Amino acid sequence: MWDDRSAPTVPATHMLRIAILIAAGLQPLPAQSGERYLGEPIRYEEPTGRDPAAALQRGLADGSIALARDPRHGVLPALLDALDVPASSQTLVFSKTSFQNARISPDTPRAIYFGDDAYVGYVPGSDVLEVTAVDPLRGPIFYTVTDRGDGPPRIERNDGDCLRCHALHWTRGWPGLLVRSVFVDQRGQLIQRLGATVTNHESPFDERWGGWYVTGTHGDMTHRGNVVLAADAELPEVPAGGANVTDLADRIDASRYLSPHSDLVALMVLEHQTWMHDLLAWADYEATLAVERQRATNRELGDPPDHRSDATRRLLQDLADEILRYLLFRDEAPLAAPIQGTSGFADEFAARGPRDQQGRSLRELDLRTRLFRWPCSYVIQSTAFAELHPEVREIVLLRLHRILTGRFGRTAYRHLSADDRRTILEILRDTVPALTHAWSAR
Repeated sequence: MWDDRSAPTVPATHMLRIAILIAAGLQPLPAQSGERYLGEPIRYEEPTGRDPAAALQRGLADGSIALARDPRHGVLPALLDALDVPASSQTLVFSKTSFQNARISPDTPRAIYFGDDAYVGYVPGSDVLEVTAVDPLRGPIFYTVTDRGDGPPRIERNDGDCLRCHALHWTRGWPGLLVRSVFVDQRGQLIQRLGATVTNHESPFDERWGGWYVTGTHGDMTHRGNVVLAADAELPEVPAGGANVTDLADRIDASRYLSPHSDLVALMVLEHQTWMHDLLAWADYEATLAVERQRATNRELGDPPDHRSDATRRLLQDLADEILRYLLFRDEAPLAAPIQGTSGFADEFAARGPRDQQGRSLRELDLRTRLFRWPCSYVIQSTAFAELHPEVREIVLLRLHRILTGRFGRTAYRHLSADDRRTILEILRDTVPALTHAWSAR
């Protein structure tokens, strides 16, 4: 759903892994038709039926689920309810970065809504809604929901339109999600020569949200949202007028949307979550390929099937370390001023839990110097994390426990105070029973 055609460079860590595999002489996998995610061993094209959109698809087909039509917004409210996506999560993007570009402009932005494992895109006046749902084994899966009013809505997988942009360099060549900060002109067209940035919680505040509306307050900090540039702009300088905007009434017809907001806090959580989901899926894809290569090499050399070379072990450790770094907000860009959104998103998000015996949750927000009160991603409580490739998950859990108990990472994770470590450990023990079992078994 979030796409365009300009691509960043391939991360150096990814190139290093390729070099390690080549140097180790691991056997290549059999040739696949198309991309690496098609065919064995990933089989991205084969549905598992475990993502929330697939469950909705089955319910619509057998009649057990019906999506009621709202007079103004069609099936959008019912679709959000069915996917457990709160309307308060609404953010608005006016850059032409969708296959529905003809309908998108600064006057008619596209709305993005998100829950824990589903994302919905809505363009006013369109009979097509965009849905991305997270499959615990396949990663992000892309769908469209078509509702022409002449029968039940039709939900279909839509790899063709979506993977043209959602499986390129900025998602490391794998199917993925992304939030982009771009420079756009008065029509919403990208000004390609000025570049673009994939953003997450590590991005400097002043590089975020180009092409998005942003409602909220953030003190003296600046960002790229809420403004357009002249088509012939030479430098990526953002004009005044985009900071601390709390009302979009003079920019859009808010009655066409479920909310008048494009909430600042929702945008920050969206950035964090999309990249976390991508990291988990990417690690699973890479680990699956590496283990399959190792098995082929083991057969060739007569080694036991479960043998792992030094190169394979290093690659799996690298994947685990990247997850840990992001999971624990090691390189989070600090907030130089408190932030506040304009909708009820912050309260609604924090209330979703789960909570430990003392009532604490990983969803509690800080919003003064950092995004979350406790710097550990709530996505660790998801099915996507629980079903991460087992060899990568084992390393993550081992190192996470050592970090939180102070036996590892005192320098690399020095941003975690003793109270942070203790509290995160206690929350995880109470809210993720599988982690407690894994740690106690050691």
